[in-house]
Amino acid sequence: MPPILRLENLHHTYTPERGEPVVALRGVSLTVGTGEYVAILGHNGSGKSTLAKHLNALLLPTQGDVYVKGWNTKEREYLRGIRSAVGMVFQIPDNQFVATIVEEDVAFGPENLGLPREEIVRRVDWSLDRVDMAPHRLRAPHLLSGGQKQRVCIAGVLAMKPEVLVLDEATAMLDPLGRREVLEVAQRLNRGEGVTVVAITHNMEEAVSADRIIVMENGRIALEGTPREVFRQVARLRELQMDVPQVTQLAARLGLEPAPLTVEEFVNAARGITPIPISAATPSHAAGEGSRDRATPPSLLGKGGGGIGEVVIRAEVLTHFYMRGTPLEVKAIEGVNVEVRRGEVLGIIGHTGSGKSTVVQHFNALMRPHAGRVTVFGQAVTESTDVRELRRRVGLVFQSPEAQLFEQYVGDDVAYGPRNLKLSKEEVRERVRRAMEAVGLPFDDFKDRITFSLSGGQMRRAALAGVLALEPEVLVLDEPTAGLDPRGRERLWQMILALRQQRAITLVVISHNMEELARVCDRLAVVSEGTIVMTGTPRAIFADAARLRALGLGVPGVTEAFAQLWPEAGPVLTVDEGARLLSQSTLSSQRKT
Repeated sequence: MPPILRLENLHHTYTPERGEPVVALRGVSLTVGTGEYVAILGHNGSGKSTLAKHLNALLLPTQGDVYVKGWNTKEREYLRGIRSAVGMVFQIPDNQFVATIVEEDVAFGPENLGLPREEIVRRVDWSLDRVDMAPHRLRAPHLLSGGQKQRVCIAGVLAMKPEVLVLDEATAMLDPLGRREVLEVAQRLNRGEGVTVVAITHNMEEAVSADRIIVMENGRIALEGTPREVFRQVARLRELQMDVPQVTQLAARLGLEPAPLTVEEFVNAARGITPIPISAATPSHAAGEGSRDRATPPSLLGKGGGGIGEVVIRAEVLTHFYMRGTPLEVKAIEGVNVEVRRGEVLGIIGHTGSGKSTVVQHFNALMRPHAGRVTVFGQAVTESTDVRELRRRVGLVFQSPEAQLFEQYVGDDVAYGPRNLKLSKEEVRERVRRAMEAVGLPFDDFKDRITFSLSGGQMRRAALAGVLALEPEVLVLDEPTAGLDPRGRERLWQMILALRQQRAITLVVISHNMEELARVCDRLAVVSEGTIVMTGTPRAIFADAARLRALGLGVPGVTEAFAQLWPEAGPVLTVDEGARLLSQSTLSSQRKT
C-alpha cells in the first residue's frame, strides 16, 4: 500500500516584510504509512510545527513536494480533499474557534462536509463525549479554561472523521488524566479504525506509545526509529535538547538493559532490587520534607518587614461566578481557602477546568470575590482597592503569553508597566534592561524586535520580563513551561529560581507537570471542582497517589515506580533521589545470581 503522506526534499523559508528570511525546513524527506502512529520531537524552533502545516497544505513548500494520498499539495484543485483527509489540532486553541457556542464550533467541520443533520448531531455528541466536554456544550469557548479549549478543538477535528489526525502539542495544557484520555482516543482511532496519527509533542511519555519517533533539529531530521531505538540514545537526545522518560533515566543510572520505557516495564525489570533503608537516605528524604536540598537565601530574610512564613496572600471561602446573573451562569470556584507565605514556592495543581486560574486571578484583583474574602499584604481586596499598587506588588504571567503582549516592539512592551508607574525615563530604561537580561533576552538584541515575531518560548520570556520590570514581591505563573521543550523548561526554571533568590520573590505556580512541581515546590494546593481539597508538602501530597488519580491528576513516573515496587521507602520524587535510595550492591548480587 502506498504511503498516505510523502515528503520529498521539503524546504520552507519564511520571508517577513522586515528582517532576514528564516529557513525553517531544510530538505526533509519522509513517508508515513496508512495507519501508522508517528511522534515528532524537537526543541522549540526545530521546524516541527512548520512541517505539520505542510501536511494539510496550510503552508506550501519553498522547494520540494508534499503528497497526501498521492495528491500534490501545490495543486489547488486537490485542496478540499487534502484538508478533508488531514485534520489538524493547533498548538494555540483560540486560533481554531469559529463559533460562539461549543457545540456549534464542533459542528462547523461536519456542516462544511455537507453531512445530513442527524449525522452532524451524532458526530458532535460522539466527539464531545470522547474528550469529556459534553457537559460544556452550551458554553462560550472564550469562557473555558485553556485545557478545556484544547479539548473542544480536538473534538472539532474528530467530528470530521479524518484519515490523518495531526496533533500539534494538542495535550500541552491538559491535566494528566485529560492527556491520557486524549491519547487513548488517538490510539483507539489509530488501532481500531486505522486513522493515521502524527503527534508533535514535548512529552516523552506520550512518544513512547508511537510506532516511530522522528526527532527534528534545525529544520532537518536528526534521529528516527522506534521508541526503544531512539530513547536508548540518551546522550544524543540531550545534545538535541530532548529528554527521556523518568523511569528510563533511572534505569540507565542503574545499568538496567534493555532500558524500560514505561513504569510497567521498569517494575518488571527492577523486581528483586532492594532500596537502602530510609535511615540511610538523604536528610531531606528522612525528614519527609521537600526534595530540594537548598538553604534559605539570605535575601528572603526580613523582606518587607516580615519574616519567612508570613502570610502575604490569604483567600477565605472565596467564591466566583462566570456570566453571573445570566442564563449561562457558571460557578467557577466556591469556598476556596488558601494561603501564600512569604518566600515560598507554592504549586497549584488540579484537573482541567477545576478553577486554578480563577483562584490566582483574585491574587492581584483581576477578578473580585463574589463571596468570601481575599487579603493581600494585609489589605482586603474590595472595589475601592488601589489595583495599580496591588498589581505592582503581585505580578501575574498568563497561561498564554501572547495574551499579555500588545506593543509592537519588545522593549516598549516590557516598559509599559514601569511607564505607568510614572518613573523617570532613565529608571524605566534601566528596569527594562534588568528585566530583559534576567529572562535571557539581551536588551540590545531584543528591544527593537517585533513582539509577534518571537518564538513561543521567547514570547513567554518577554511576558515574564514585562511583569518583572514592575519588581513584584509575588510572582504568579500560570503554566509557565507549557509548550516548551525539555531544555527550554529547565532553563526557564533555573532562571525563575535564580530570580527568586536574587530578588526575594515569592512564587505561585500553576502546572500540570508533576515532575517539575515535585522538584521545585515547598507546598502544593490541590484544586478540584472549584475548591481546595488537599494542601501539604510535595512528598505528603504525592504519597496519596490513589486520591490524586481519582481527582484526574497523577504522580511523577519515578514516584509511581517506587510506590509499586518499594512502598516502604516512602514517596520518592526525583530520579536523583530514587538512584540514591537503590542499593547498587544488591543490584550487582542480583545480576550475579
